[in-house]
Amino acid sequence: MALAAIVACFILLSFSAEASYGGFTVDLIQRDSPLSPWYDSSTTHFDRLHNAFRRSISRAHRFIKPSTNTIQSKIVPSGGEYLMNISIGTPPVEVLGIADTGSDLIWTQCKPCKQCFNQNPPLFDPKRSSTYRTVPCQSNSCSNLEEASCGADRGDTCVYSYRYGDRSFTRGSLAQETFTIGSASGRPVSLPKIIFGCGHENGGTFDESGSGLIGLGGGPLSFISQLNGGKFSYCLVPTSAKSSIASKISFGTAAIVSGTGAVSTPLVSKQPDTFYYLTLEAISVGEKELSYKTSQSTKAVASSEGNIIIDSGTTLTLLPPGFYDEVVSALEVAINVERVSDPKGVLSLCFRSKSDHDIDVPVITMHFSGADVKLNALNTFARVEYDMVCFTMIQSEDVAIFGNLAQMNFLVGYDVEERTVSFKPADCTQ
Repeated sequence: MALAAIVACFILLSFSAEASYGGFTVDLIQRDSPLSPWYDSSTTHFDRLHNAFRRSISRAHRFIKPSTNTIQSKIVPSGGEYLMNISIGTPPVEVLGIADTGSDLIWTQCKPCKQCFNQNPPLFDPKRSSTYRTVPCQSNSCSNLEEASCGADRGDTCVYSYRYGDRSFTRGSLAQETFTIGSASGRPVSLPKIIFGCGHENGGTFDESGSGLIGLGGGPLSFISQLNGGKFSYCLVPTSAKSSIASKISFGTAAIVSGTGAVSTPLVSKQPDTFYYLTLEAISVGEKELSYKTSQSTKAVASSEGNIIIDSGTTLTLLPPGFYDEVVSALEVAINVERVSDPKGVLSLCFRSKSDHDIDVPVITMHFSGADVKLNALNTFARVEYDMVCFTMIQSEDVAIFGNLAQMNFLVGYDVEERTVSFKPADCTQ
């Protein structure tokens, strides 16, 4: 299965950030941007792009279940993931976490570490925080975990075990703590009693620059669910834009997407409830409309609800093989330019092109249920070499994903309570 990720990105609380703060906006840091601790100045833009595509392969496996203060935070893309700076505890300790719409649990590595991956930031030490409290086994929070136990050496503390489809894992104590998040207004927002995992055993594909994950999924333990507002939105800066500009993620009332050009499609309730499922009915290449098909049949299944996952942490868009082949065939007809092969072997449709003006890329429209989202060339093609551009959608037999390249320069809003996802064209560099 050829998969990829470019940018690459939190049971019950006794408080409501929605009521207290209205909303807030934070920077999202792209993994491969100079704002990121993962930035490697010795690699070229093309190298970073190909690395992000390869990370998508590992990323996609995570979706296969294993056996008016405005609050705004910056999201940093991490070659397939975006990063958020948050602070945990009292006094606050800054940690850098992957902002992940494909998982629920918030966790960070903690002292004492029985098995931890190397990380550059200091480990969080719960003994040094006056607001740290472990969560008991009998709590609702503990029962919301798929794997939890009461460790003999930890008394009544809920001991969690969380695994990802790519075999990464975290284990430790479920706890509650005060989280502090910087906001676009310059006034930090303090969020008490956030449930999170204090990880004492962690491993897998995690990078030393990060500390853990910030789960933005749809389950009860996610950051979104704990905020009680049920709304968040982001605006992802194109990878071709000035890399010193961070993307933004907003929560609460600051996350409402409306006005001219905004369209909305229903969120479909399916299991696992972590993921955000949409219904893709068709794709148009220029004026040619192609009905959605599965790989098991040549019959269109436009009525199949929840047939694609929207994810900010997967770079490429993944489509079923048969349907993907039809989209590629339509593009070959529409683009009358020499076809070449991707030397890295990841992308299947590439063309010879030495400038952005010598190839006429048709608009590709994603026909979601009730919402037509028109994708421009920056959403569907990437320059992978100086003289080559490639189509940034690939085939996958396992899962269909609407990835982050396709979402760039859109304000994308999730309303978990109203069960909708909205799209509005935007200049995310502004």
